[in-house]
Amino acid sequence: MVTLMSGRRLPPLPPDALDPTARDLYDTIAGGRRAGTRAGSITEPDGSLIGPFNPLLYAPGVGDAVQRLGEALRFEARLDNQLLEIAVLTVARHWTAQFEWWAHARLAQAAGVDEAIIEAIRTRSEPPWTDTTQPIVHRFTKQILEDHHVDDDTWAATQAALGDQEVVELVTLIGYYGLISANLNVFRAPMPAGVEDPLS
Repeated sequence: MVTLMSGRRLPPLPPDALDPTARDLYDTIAGGRRAGTRAGSITEPDGSLIGPFNPLLYAPGVGDAVQRLGEALRFEARLDNQLLEIAVLTVARHWTAQFEWWAHARLAQAAGVDEAIIEAIRTRSEPPWTDTTQPIVHRFTKQILEDHHVDDDTWAATQAALGDQEVVELVTLIGYYGLISANLNVFRAPMPAGVEDPLS
């Protein structure tokens, strides 16, 4: 069993401490489309990046590829925004990724996901779904995370509800936010000041 301890593992990198390659990545993230979302500021008071973004600066070549994929999934995919956020929350809950949950619970609310659904995913209870596609996406996501496959019935229901392009986007989204959750958990990204861990 893994023993968990507190304390971030990679020190924050304020912009004036970065080499040119890392600074280019910093500017891309801090000045990109994420900065204007309802999740809140993506920088600390000293200018360093919060959440999963600070560790990406330590490996800027890989970090840029990671952030570009995330930006494409968030802002360029055809997948409905409510369904996207339900999938992200399901991944965050599976990983107990505190920062990811905090950020995307806010984005899910902004997208119109019912707060009772968000709370049910948080507590691992059956959500009171508000349409017929939401539980399909939730079940599909949970099967990938827990079984590493999806059964034929779930596949058929998801393909029929979303279409081929959106299913590819959904599978990629689940993998991407698994990567982000691993980043957050391994490097112990701290929550914003004054914010308690939302997941137990």
